[in-house]
Amino acid sequence: MRRLTAILAHAAPPLLVFVGLLLAWHGAVRLADIKPYILPGPLQVGHAAWTHLPQLMRAALLTGLGALAGFLLSLAVGFAVSVVFAQSRTVARCLFPYAIFLQTVPIVAIAPLIVLWIGHGFRGVVAVSFVIALFPIIANTTAGLTTVDANLLDLFALNNATRWQVLTRLRIPNAVPHMLTGAKISSGLAAIGAIVGEFFAGYGTEDYGLGYLIILTNGQSRTDYLFACILFCTLLGLSIFASVSLVSTRLLARWGGGLG
Repeated sequence: MRRLTAILAHAAPPLLVFVGLLLAWHGAVRLADIKPYILPGPLQVGHAAWTHLPQLMRAALLTGLGALAGFLLSLAVGFAVSVVFAQSRTVARCLFPYAIFLQTVPIVAIAPLIVLWIGHGFRGVVAVSFVIALFPIIANTTAGLTTVDANLLDLFALNNATRWQVLTRLRIPNAVPHMLTGAKISSGLAAIGAIVGEFFAGYGTEDYGLGYLIILTNGQSRTDYLFACILFCTLLGLSIFASVSLVSTRLLARWGGGLG
C-alpha cells in the first residue's frame, strides 16, 4: 500500500500537467479554428493512432530493436574503449578527442555516410544508433575508471596488486555507477539514432520503422498520423529509458548491498 501511494504521488503531478496540456491544446485548436492539416487536435491524433495502431506497433517494434541493438553495442564497445583509456593516459590523450567528435558532429550530417559504408536496412539503422549512443558511455565510464581514491590505490600498491587486480577489484567496481549513468543517457540517444538512421537507411515497403512513417506521413500531409508517429517515438524513447533506469536502480541496489 505504501509503495502504491508513493508511485501515485510521483506519477500524479506529471499526469496532471499532461492532462492540462491536452486540454490547452484542444482549446487552442477549437478557439483559433486551426486547420487539421496544420495542427490537428488531440482527439484527431488519438483517432489516427487507434486507426493505424497495427502499423504503428509494428514500426515501433522494428525501431525499438534497432535502438536496443545500437545501445547494447555502444555499451560493450564503450566499456572496452574506456578500459583502454584508463590503462594508458597517452592513448586517452591521443584518441579521446576523436570520441568527442562523435558528440559534436550532428548525426544528420554523418548518417548518410554511415549508411553508405554500412549499408541500408537494419545494419545501417543500428550503426547510426550505435554512433550517437557511444560517447556518453565512454565519457562516464572513463571518468569512473580514472577517478579512484588515491588512498585505495596506495593500499593496493602496498599489497603488491597487479594491474589486472587493480582494474577488476578497484577501478571497475568504482566505475559501475558512472557507467550506469552513461547508459541511461545513451538509451535515449539510441532511440533517436535509430529513428534518424531510418530516415536514411530505410527498410522496405513491407518492413518499416517509425522514421520511415514520419517521412511518409509528412510527405502526404497526413498531420494527424504524423503526430501519432511522433507520439509513438516518444513512448518508445521513454520505455527504453525507463527500462534501463529500472535495471540500473536494481544493479546499484545489489552493488551497494554487496559492498556493505
